Amino acid sequence: MRNVNQILENKGSAVIAVPREAPVLEVIRLMAENHIGSVLVMQGDELVGIATERDYARKVILQGRSSADTPVGSIMSSPVVSVLPTDTAQTCMQIMTARKIRHLPVLDEGRVVGMVSIGDLVKAVIEDQQQEIAQLQQYIAS
Repeated sequence: MRNVNQILENKGSAVIAVPREAPVLEVIRLMAENHIGSVLVMQGDELVGIATERDYARKVILQGRSSADTPVGSIMSSPVVSVLPTDTAQTCMQIMTARKIRHLPVLDEGRVVGMVSIGDLVKAVIEDQQQEIAQLQQYIAS
């Protein structure tokens, strides 16, 4: 089973982050432009929250707030559930299932080093299973 560090090696470790003062409209544009479902909210190098499409739907749209006038800090989820680079894909999936979340920032000694989504984890698990099936088929054939 792959760990988070191995997943980030394949995926890349780029992270989109905004300050808590950023307008929600700007954050939603960033998500759309980058084809992502969440952005990290940072205060300097410190992770202070995460803003997701779900946060937007529930805390802006359903409450009739203005996307242009609402700072992301007022709708972000905090504290942020995070994982370590050494955690396995299975551990991450268990956390996501238990917490009903789809994105996990990866922290190494308190510093953000990447982000994994449920899609990243499912892809890694499928690739691992395909490799294992191929090895078993080769073993049976020999």
